[in-house]
Amino acid sequence: MNSTLTLHPDRLFPSDPTIRAIAQRLYQHIKGLPIVSPHGHTDPRWFGDNTNFDNATSLLLLPDHYVFRMLYSQGISLESLGIRRRDGVVVEQDYRKIFRIFASHYYLFRGTPSRIWLDSVFHDVFGLTETLSADTADHYYDSINAQLVKPEFAPRALLDRFNIELIATTEGALNDLRHHAKLKGSGYEQRVITTFRPDDVVDADRADFAANIAKLGELTGEDTRSWPGYLAALRKRRAFFRQHGATATDHGHPTAITADLPADEAAALFQRCLAGEANPAETELFRGQMLTEMAGMSLEDGMTMQIHPGAHRNHNTIIFERFGPDKGADIPSPTEFVSNLKPLLQKYGNEAGLTIILFTLDETTYARELAPLAGHYPALKLGPAWWFHDSPEGMLRFRHQVTETAGFYNTVGFNDDTRAFLSIPARHDVARRIDCRFLASLVAEHRLTEEEAMQVAYDLTYGLVKKAYQLA
Repeated sequence: MNSTLTLHPDRLFPSDPTIRAIAQRLYQHIKGLPIVSPHGHTDPRWFGDNTNFDNATSLLLLPDHYVFRMLYSQGISLESLGIRRRDGVVVEQDYRKIFRIFASHYYLFRGTPSRIWLDSVFHDVFGLTETLSADTADHYYDSINAQLVKPEFAPRALLDRFNIELIATTEGALNDLRHHAKLKGSGYEQRVITTFRPDDVVDADRADFAANIAKLGELTGEDTRSWPGYLAALRKRRAFFRQHGATATDHGHPTAITADLPADEAAALFQRCLAGEANPAETELFRGQMLTEMAGMSLEDGMTMQIHPGAHRNHNTIIFERFGPDKGADIPSPTEFVSNLKPLLQKYGNEAGLTIILFTLDETTYARELAPLAGHYPALKLGPAWWFHDSPEGMLRFRHQVTETAGFYNTVGFNDDTRAFLSIPARHDVARRIDCRFLASLVAEHRLTEEEAMQVAYDLTYGLVKKAYQLA
């Protein structure tokens, strides 16, 4: 028997009727606000070309590592899911067959945020009314594909339908931003902006580091073999990204280590890294020095700085060697902030004109380290529950652990950090519901008035993100 796909209007709200009623009122106040998506990984080609998506599998499954990591964990090979191999070995290319595999294992996602997001996409975006299963797989696949070819499913049209006021993509420092350039004059160039992520030219552990530094020099006309020329080239690339709408930078380092070396020591370290002579401790020190350098550049040009540390990338070596990065094998790692951030904070943490947004995958640091740091340093703000913790329970844990020390106004609202474009409305709706749930409990306990809670709900949904990312 196929079950009916329904989305309960009170989903994620408290079971207690008094608190639920308050949450309902708060949610009605903010549910229709525009979506601001200031950090994510959607493909700028979608918006630059504005070409309709090909099919349900390539849109909903192949870009979403949340989906195929769960399937892989149950012994389903990535080859059978159509994930391309580096060595050119042929993988499954029948998109209908791939979708059937996904549908027949949809039960695996029960209790996960992916189930919430996907059900919302199926119900709200495509109007499907039966739960996905092996029996409904072909109906889903055909129905979704039939809709994807319609004009209203072109990427820019979906931006309008989803009420997305702004979406930021993320590109490496060497990217030519050609797809963003296509948006010039379209009316969407202020709604689809880029973010500067310089990991490709600051991570000396990368095999292509020296080649990337040479390319950086070619793009900027600077002598990137020298420390001053390298820094000047980075400033030029930041300016280039700002010309394409960027208001923020992003830094995905393994740890939160920062450094503030004298110029001569930094220059010597750069030369060792460039020559491939630096040991792991030195390449980590160089990344730390570059976080401090980037903070200084943000103070100069006004870009908001995001630091996303603590992911052990590509933990499964076999998967990385066969398929490359971003294949669901990244794992959270313990991350220390108090000592590691001190060099950067001693130099720039007291600058009220600088915004540094910290994220973590280590929830043990919320109350002990991050909330106290952000509750003191003017430059620091806390990013929302991220990645593995972008879930109803993860969001609640975040609010419970940081609010008493950092308050609401040292946080920056919500960002979805996703490649899965069609799930963006669902992800933001989950965040709005959970924030209303948390605020409702404070109202019920007479710790906030309902009027205050409504203002906070508005700020968490819309006001804080625009301020933090300088989008007002």
